[in-house]
Amino acid sequence: MSWLATFLLDLVMGHPALARLRARTLAEARGLVLELGCGTGRNFAFYRGPATVLAIDPDEGHLGRAKARAVAAAVPVVPIAASAEALPFTDSSLDAAVSTWCLCSIPDLDRALGEVRRVLKPGAPWWFVEHGLCPDPRVARWQRRLTPLWRQLAGGCHLDRPIAERLARAGFRLERLETGKLVPGPRLAAWTYLGLARKPEA
Repeated sequence: MSWLATFLLDLVMGHPALARLRARTLAEARGLVLELGCGTGRNFAFYRGPATVLAIDPDEGHLGRAKARAVAAAVPVVPIAASAEALPFTDSSLDAAVSTWCLCSIPDLDRALGEVRRVLKPGAPWWFVEHGLCPDPRVARWQRRLTPLWRQLAGGCHLDRPIAERLARAGFRLERLETGKLVPGPRLAAWTYLGLARKPEA
C-alpha cells in the first residue's frame, strides 16, 4: 500500500469515536495477546496489561508506523509482518486475541478465523470491534451492492460481512455482543459489532 494510503488510513482510524471503542475493547486484554491487523498501531496506547502483544499486519507500510508507536506503548508490543490466514504461532499458545476494524479486509476470512482458533489456548477470549452487515434489509442491500466497488477503493474492505455469524460459524462462543451505529457516519459503513468471543474449552 502506498504511503498516501497509509497516511489516510491512519488519519481516519484516529477519530476520537474510534478511540473510545478501542479503549473499551482493549481494557481487559491480558497475557500473551494476538492483535490481528494492527495497521499503524493505533491500538497500542490503550493496552494496560499485564500483557505482551504480538501485533500482526501484512502491510510493511503500516508496520513502519506501528513500530514507532510500539516503542511508546505501556506494555511490550512486537509488530510482526504476517497474514492472518497463516499465523506464525504454535497451536494453543496464546492467551487472548484482539481485533479492531480488520476482519472486513482479510481476503480469506474463514481461514483466518480457523487460524485464530488454532493458536488460542482453550477458553481464551477474543475482544473485537468491527464494522459489518446491518440487520436493516434496506441498508444491507446497499452494503451488498456497494461492496465490490468499495473493496477496490478501500483496500479490500467488505461492508457486508456478518461478523457475529462468522465468528460463531468458526466455532467461537459469543459471550458479549453490542451492535448498532456506534461511530459517526451512515449505517452502511458504521454498523458496528462490539463484543467478546471465546474459544471453547474443549
